[in-house]
Amino acid sequence: MTNNIQDYSHKRFNILTGEWVLVSPHRAKRPWQGQNEEVANEQRPSHDESCYLCAGNTRANGEINPDYTDVFVFTNDFAALQKDSETFTVNEGLLQAQSEQGVCKVICFSPDHSKSLANMSVPDINKVVKTWQNEYKTLGAMDMIKYVQIFENKGAIMGCSNPHPHGQIWSQSTLPNEASKKDTQQLTYYNTNKSTLLSDYLKQEFEIKERIIYENDAFVILVPFWAIWPFETMIVPKIAQESILEMTDKETELFADAISVITKVYDKLFNISFPYSSGIHQAPTNDTDHSHWHWHMSFYPPLLRSATVKKFMVGYEMFGSPQRDITPEWAATTLKNLV
Repeated sequence: MTNNIQDYSHKRFNILTGEWVLVSPHRAKRPWQGQNEEVANEQRPSHDESCYLCAGNTRANGEINPDYTDVFVFTNDFAALQKDSETFTVNEGLLQAQSEQGVCKVICFSPDHSKSLANMSVPDINKVVKTWQNEYKTLGAMDMIKYVQIFENKGAIMGCSNPHPHGQIWSQSTLPNEASKKDTQQLTYYNTNKSTLLSDYLKQEFEIKERIIYENDAFVILVPFWAIWPFETMIVPKIAQESILEMTDKETELFADAISVITKVYDKLFNISFPYSSGIHQAPTNDTDHSHWHWHMSFYPPLLRSATVKKFMVGYEMFGSPQRDITPEWAATTLKNLV
């Protein structure tokens, strides 16, 4: 691979979405006079009486949380999707709309308000993984549900409204945009090559070894060649699986290990509780064949140069295409040195 991609502007192709990202490595040297974010490194108590997610506390709808001791799941009190919404369509020339049904849940990772995945034990993270599996199976079995999106927003900078360690699960009656793009790309590749897109991608990454951060017996953590966010990473099963339901008990432990490693590395990077959005993309839950799917978990952190300098998706990104300054290879080396 030419060394020019480390020095000169170029585009990289995202094989999972079919889109391009502009890479401008020479811009990493430019001086920064933009916004500096506040660093939030306050010490939180293990239980906060004002937190609506803590055990035993009252939520906004008046319900009282149980005195849970590990993972707690409940239906979102302010769900973005409605289970009982009316079924309708609007098709008036160029004005089109259709109803969307769904179920949204909140998953508290721990009763300890002071924790995050980065400082939870691997066995405790494994309990979260097991809960993800159960919710994917239960929600996906509902007739109206065709896709289950598991995700976490960590940190106020990512719009997280509560610092208690938690994530969300939105399930809905159609495929959302990102999942739909990945479904199409993977299906096209599988039909042509009879192997999953990410299986063949991993073969190349293992040959090159430039962007791999960590691996265990079942998973690899890497910075994707097409990464958009400065320190974006992806956890990928080494052997193709359609969804997280295919993991064995040993593999869920190894997945929890991978999550523990990358979240700890992030916290070490700028010595803060590192903000990010993470999410799992996996097979839809409708009745068609999904042999082309190879599930994966992505982390999209916004911080760029330090704990106070954030990457903004504005200007060219909003009107043209995503753009990054530091190369994925530089980011991967930086992260790998912190493992």
